[in-house]
Amino acid sequence: MQDLEFSEIVGLICKEDARFDRKAYTFVRQALDHTVKELKRKNPERTGKSQHVTGAELLLGIRAYALDQFGPLTKTVLNLWGITRCADFGDIVFNLIEYNVFSKTESDRREDFADLYDFDEAFVKPFVPARPRRGRGGLPATA
Repeated sequence: MQDLEFSEIVGLICKEDARFDRKAYTFVRQALDHTVKELKRKNPERTGKSQHVTGAELLLGIRAYALDQFGPLTKTVLNLWGITRCADFGDIVFNLIEYNVFSKTESDRREDFADLYDFDEAFVKPFVPARPRRGRGGLPATA
């Protein structure tokens, strides 16, 4: 296959697999870049030619990047793009692998992306206000 631009490849993927919005592919690519940088920052020995990250590392990186980019709207944005569970990120990654945008090792599997976290726990709960402690009579306790 000739060397196509990322947006052209995503267009081809979306014709074959229309489950996810084109923006989801761009987001996953950006989240991978963010994850690689963060992993190198946290572990400077992780330099060299290989920038491989595991499915679990990428999912955690995606979570952090998404929360940073979209805040309380993260789950809404992902759902609009057709992403409703961790396995969807795996499907996007493996679609990009099939078009040689991403690479994989022999040990990488789609199952690596299955249910590392629940979307409500990961993307909604961080923004739910803590309930005030209740004093006597059901009134909020004062400090």
